[in-house]
Amino acid sequence: MNKQTQIFAQGKFYSSDSAFSQNNKDLPFPSQVFYNRVGKCGSRTLVQLMRILAEKNAFTFATSNVHNKTRLHHVEQEELMKNISALKKPFLYTRHVHFLDFNRFGMEQPTYINIIRDPISRFLSSYFFRRFGDRRNEQSHIVRTPNMKMEERLLSIDKCILQSFPECNNPKIFYIIPYFCGQDPRCREPGIWALTQAKENVMRNYLLVGILEELEDTLLLLQRLLPHYFKNAASIYNDPAYLMLGNDTVTVKKASPSLPALQVLHERMRWEYDFYYFARDQFNLMKHKMGLKGAAQPNDAVNEMSFSHYQEPETKSKESITRSNQRRVQILVEEEEEDNNNEKKRNTGLRTEDFGRGEDDPGGYIDDEIKDLISKETPKNILDVESGRHDEYSEDEEMVKKEEPHGIQNNVDTDVTHWLKDDSQQ
Repeated sequence: MNKQTQIFAQGKFYSSDSAFSQNNKDLPFPSQVFYNRVGKCGSRTLVQLMRILAEKNAFTFATSNVHNKTRLHHVEQEELMKNISALKKPFLYTRHVHFLDFNRFGMEQPTYINIIRDPISRFLSSYFFRRFGDRRNEQSHIVRTPNMKMEERLLSIDKCILQSFPECNNPKIFYIIPYFCGQDPRCREPGIWALTQAKENVMRNYLLVGILEELEDTLLLLQRLLPHYFKNAASIYNDPAYLMLGNDTVTVKKASPSLPALQVLHERMRWEYDFYYFARDQFNLMKHKMGLKGAAQPNDAVNEMSFSHYQEPETKSKESITRSNQRRVQILVEEEEEDNNNEKKRNTGLRTEDFGRGEDDPGGYIDDEIKDLISKETPKNILDVESGRHDEYSEDEEMVKKEEPHGIQNNVDTDVTHWLKDDSQQ
């Protein structure tokens, strides 16, 4: 039974009116939520939002100060999972890390959520973010990649792709799937095994994998599936005060690759796209189940436990792949234009189109309240080890030229343990 079906079957469609139980073991909703956020998929925006929601909705929000260690050794996995499980419940924990199987270590599996985006869009955002940072601090890229030579920093995206520089080729661009596949070394090898394992983990362990291109719909689904954590998330996200915050996380100096480069990149990312389309179909199915307005009707051949309607990449003809590439390039160009339009809207403080709101999300502006929350010091129930940082850069260790501390003392032991204090000790 997959995670979504299990939730509905056990009556865990959580009413926003129910109160937190005093006994953590009897909580009528997921008391442990894990957002193992994928890099450059809007996670900084979500982290900012979760900080506000943690105070408004009274849950523990814990983040990690480790951004470039997604793969853990066996001992590191166990230590991190023990520390996470010991957090004060209910909690929402977030870190850039590949899927962790708590059951394998005899621990209770948390409810997983995540958000992904179009693989090429994610890659381009990462490519230019490493080189030029974002609007929040355009010099931050110097800190993240201090050893990057100027010629590498100024390397054009077309040259990187068409001349097959390692950064623009496999296995470096095989990035999203490992977050869902897990810690097995085979998860980092582009191919059908990692793809299948990632899909199976989504079906078994993830309550929702949202789509960044449909972020407002993602928030609406989270409101309905996890109202104790995400109540009023869409209203806050659409508030002008919050929209202005989001402008700071936009990557600067982005450039679009040429058509030939996009075609080459899309072919190299065929596994990533197979997974992305799968996740998007599951997302549309959930929208349909929840009755969101404008939700795409699911394909009749789709069911929650079947992957048969997805053709394996190696069985596709060259002609089919070429047609797919051309269509994808056209869509990417259209999305780029749409992104530019949306950015202009955000800069003017306009709210996005009101879409399928539920009863628990009345909409409307709440400028003063949001501004107050944004300006406050970190609330006691928000246990944050990032010292105010919201970095989402989480490329593999080889791509991050800053040396990782040896062992686990500095990046796992201290990652969670000091969050275990009572609120009165914070």
